[in-house]
Amino acid sequence: MRYAKRGPLRFTSHRDFARAFERALRRAGVPIAFSQGFTPHPKISYASAAPTGVASEAEYLEIGLRERTDPTRLRLALDAALSPGLDVLDAVEATGGSLADRIDASHWRIELPEVTGAAASAAVTAFTSASEVLVERMTKQGRRTFDARGAVHRLEVIEVLPAPSEVTAVPCAILDLVVRQVTPSVRPDDVLAGLRVVADLEPPVSPRATRLAQGTLTAQGDVADPLEADRVGALIGER
Repeated sequence: MRYAKRGPLRFTSHRDFARAFERALRRAGVPIAFSQGFTPHPKISYASAAPTGVASEAEYLEIGLRERTDPTRLRLALDAALSPGLDVLDAVEATGGSLADRIDASHWRIELPEVTGAAASAAVTAFTSASEVLVERMTKQGRRTFDARGAVHRLEVIEVLPAPSEVTAVPCAILDLVVRQVTPSVRPDDVLAGLRVVADLEPPVSPRATRLAQGTLTAQGDVADPLEADRVGALIGER
């Protein structure tokens, strides 16, 4: 399944979403399967959840069911049971293989209110020209230093018309970012930290990041839909 986190609901943590989704399963009467043992849990597996505070049009999860269910009816029932802003966008019947194995890159849009395109372009050029950009992040294991440059496949300044929703500041630079999933993961805030390191780019207003896609990075630099394999598999199976 693919779902979105939009508007104020982008501040929903992964744990809060997981609780909301389990409640939605109950409200919608979904025949969810449970694990075995003394403390059974619903069979739900999440793939690369976005950080808290980040909007997304491409979050993914898998669920196990006790009986076959029409994906479209399931999607509509779950979408109606969730709060507006947590929106179920797509559902397909799995035909085999792990969803996580089909996700190795993310496509992001980062809005930088009150930053000019020229300033953003100069910072991006400095970042992409560097062989390594070391940044720091606090992790569960303490403060960690790592390279934010190596995972970036594409970073450029683009023009978006009309202007992004809810962005009223002029100017507003827009970054287009494609990043590979590595360990440790490189997030939009890490790339912004890298721009600060190489070019002293410090947006006066909090940036806003939206994940547009997750999936397999193609030879053309696009991020392929991870559910497409299930759609194709279903068509082959019907013939």
